[in-house]
Amino acid sequence: MDIRTVAQLANVSIATVSRTINRVSTVNPVMAKQVWDAIKELDYFPNTQARALVSGRSRLLGLIVSEITNPFFPELIQRFEDIAVEHGYEILIGSTNYDPQRMSLCIRRMLERRAEGVAVMTFGIEKPLLEQLAERSVPLVFVDVGPEKPGISLLRVDYRHGIRQGVEHLASLGHRGIAFISGPRRLNSAHSRLVAFFRSMEECGIIAHPAWIVEGDHTMEGGIAAMEQLLKSKDVPTAVMCSNDATAIGVLHKLYRAGLKAPDDFSVIGFDDIQIAQATIPPLTTIQMSCFELARAAVTALRAHREEGGEPQRNYKIPTQLIVRESTGAPKGVRSNLRKRDKIPAAARP
Repeated sequence: MDIRTVAQLANVSIATVSRTINRVSTVNPVMAKQVWDAIKELDYFPNTQARALVSGRSRLLGLIVSEITNPFFPELIQRFEDIAVEHGYEILIGSTNYDPQRMSLCIRRMLERRAEGVAVMTFGIEKPLLEQLAERSVPLVFVDVGPEKPGISLLRVDYRHGIRQGVEHLASLGHRGIAFISGPRRLNSAHSRLVAFFRSMEECGIIAHPAWIVEGDHTMEGGIAAMEQLLKSKDVPTAVMCSNDATAIGVLHKLYRAGLKAPDDFSVIGFDDIQIAQATIPPLTTIQMSCFELARAAVTALRAHREEGGEPQRNYKIPTQLIVRESTGAPKGVRSNLRKRDKIPAAARP
């Protein structure tokens, strides 16, 4: 079976089939429907490599992520693929695990497969590797920071808004001892989240205790180790904010192993709002950074760089929003005072 069989069944020319498969906009809609109906009936699979040679376009978008094991990234990949397929693109995925050699291999694959644009959702990438893509005029999308060159767009995550909401939420519950477990500080996103935490604490009039700022690694194991360190502090905080949800889940695990729990002993807040955050015990209060918004902005930016009439922007804002669940509550001292107050007759209260 080949393109001629499709043309014969659809009762159109071979050229019309080719143009339809390559999604040329000038094809008559009626004829295009006949072609797609024939393709479906024949269960025909077009040769994508041949299509790329004929049309000069691969209709392939690359996505490079840090690590598949972090639950945030599979969700991001799924959203990215859904949106890309909706617009007639396929995707090519690469995972670096923060290794420059693997990053180099990922980029080589993208170039060999003639990816029309690449979303780099990772951090710590070396500049020489970026040049391999930039020199070939491949449109690129980065999170937060990227080279000042044509064909490059940035997804600017509004870390401050969500983290400020988190700090305000804890302050309103009565917390003043608030710890923060960051990600690896070499990563731009982890550093940005830590800076947002310091600023939010200052704006809320709360002192950030140096001993309660612990560097993690964005893994559950890192969250366990960081919480162990906090529990050994001379003065123990009453609330813990985490740079991502995997860290927060590790914190919840350590509390359970230590015979403690959230929110009775510690309030815990994560960041990302991965799907499993709704199923932890207790369900995790977290700051949502929508995978859908990240994926949509990335695909929108790459399409704008590649397609006729596109108007690419340098910056695309990604909002954040606090999602309150059950892992946060008033600290013990405040709860006991509230209980005592509730026992006093209303007429006798000050």
